[in-house]
Amino acid sequence: MALQKLPKTEFAAAVAQIAGERKIDVEAVIEAVKAALIAAFKKDARESGREVEEEGEYEAVLDPETGEAKIFLVKDGKRKDVTPPGFGRIAAQTAKQVIHQKIREAEKEALFKQFRSRVGTLAVGVVLSADKNRVVVGIGKAEAIMPRREQVFGENYQPSQRMTFLIKEIAEEEGRKEIIVSRADPQLIVELFRREVPEVSLGSVQIERIARQPGKRTKVAVVSSQPGVDPVGSCVGQKGVRVQKVIEEIGEEKIDIIPYSDNPEQFIVSALSPAEGAKVTEIDKEKKTATVVVPPDQLALAIGSGGENVRVASELTGYEIKVIAAEEKEKKKEKKEKKKKKKTVKKKEDEKK
Repeated sequence: MALQKLPKTEFAAAVAQIAGERKIDVEAVIEAVKAALIAAFKKDARESGREVEEEGEYEAVLDPETGEAKIFLVKDGKRKDVTPPGFGRIAAQTAKQVIHQKIREAEKEALFKQFRSRVGTLAVGVVLSADKNRVVVGIGKAEAIMPRREQVFGENYQPSQRMTFLIKEIAEEEGRKEIIVSRADPQLIVELFRREVPEVSLGSVQIERIARQPGKRTKVAVVSSQPGVDPVGSCVGQKGVRVQKVIEEIGEEKIDIIPYSDNPEQFIVSALSPAEGAKVTEIDKEKKTATVVVPPDQLALAIGSGGENVRVASELTGYEIKVIAAEEKEKKKEKKEKKKKKKTVKKKEDEKK
């Protein structure tokens, strides 16, 4: 039986293109084409009413130079040529599909390789489409996915909208490898400060800790490694211009910049900003709990809308913080003293009896 030929120039050129430009192993391409040829042979045989042997093993032979293709059946130690007439057309079409698929895979893998080096950095992207589960984002030639977990509650993502994203990771998403971006990750805030504050990008100011309730409030604890550099002032900027640039990127989310401290009492008080006049009255460093007293007019600020301020402060410091007003503290103290006095009186009465 005559050899079935794929167009020499098309096949050889395509394989050479993949191997050379996209750095794909030639053998991997050839093996993929062989497997596809066997599948195409079986499909064509069934559609044409020809018998497909279930006991034997089919083998494809492909000349990498000419693209000549033949199918053999290996059964009972014998090898039989079963290439059907006209298989060259099917083989050519199959090889072309596989090669194009390999090119797409190579291009995608090249993009993944490029983006792996950019994980943890910012990228300006354009929203291509959005539904309740995910947002598809165009970043240059690549498409990235922002799953629901990485979205900010309350943000409205519309096609053609330009936004800043954090390139978070390359990961499996719905069974496929994808570039994952985020708007909710705290690292987005860190990178925005790195972009807007020279002292942070140069390392003279470090973001020691960060806690975030996306869309609501973020608290950033900063420290300076260089004498004379005010870490908070550096991040706020003259007339608040630097922090305002960050806020503009995240939809008016509140940001509190506070000085980091190794002293837990001092750090807890700072973390409850914008509340003023706070004082730690009880602290358990083992259980990581603290009670903080604030002036009555600062209670609402210390707790925050829906408890967001004290909740983010707790996350930032690592302490479970309980906030009470000063007058409430006095009432509790009076109640405790009355209870103690009552016990003393009862004890004396018991002793008289």
